[in-house]
Amino acid sequence: QVQLVESGGGLVQAGGSLRLSCAASGRTFSMYYTMGWFRQAPGKEREFVARITWTGSSTIYLDSVKGRFTISRDNAKNTVYLQMNSLKSDDTAVYYCAAGPTVGPSMTREVAYWGQGTQVTVSI
Repeated sequence: QVQLVESGGGLVQAGGSLRLSCAASGRTFSMYYTMGWFRQAPGKEREFVARITWTGSSTIYLDSVKGRFTISRDNAKNTVYLQMNSLKSDDTAVYYCAAGPTVGPSMTREVAYWGQGTQVTVSI
C-alpha cells in the first residue's frame, strides 16, 4: 500500500504564501511515480493543479497558477512540495496530493493514490 500525508495548509491573507508538503510511504511506493497536486473547492469538481515527473525535469501547471505556484520534489525523502505565492481567494480549496504512474490534467480518475487533503483558505 501507499500512504500520502499532506501538511502545510492553513489560513492566509490574499497575496500571501504557503508551502504544502506531501510525504509518501509504503511498501509499494515507487520513486518513479509521477506526483502532483489537485484541489477541490466547495461545490466544484476536483481539478488538477500541478504535477512533476520522477526526475523533476518535467512539470505541468494549471493555467491560473502558472507563475505563482511551483512544484518540486525530493526523491531522497519521497516528498513533493507545492510553493504557493501571491495567493488569491480563488485558490481556496482542499488540496490533495496525488501519486502514481499517471498524474496529470484531465486524469483525475487515473490517479492511483491520493492523500487525505489539506485545507487552504485565502482571505480577502
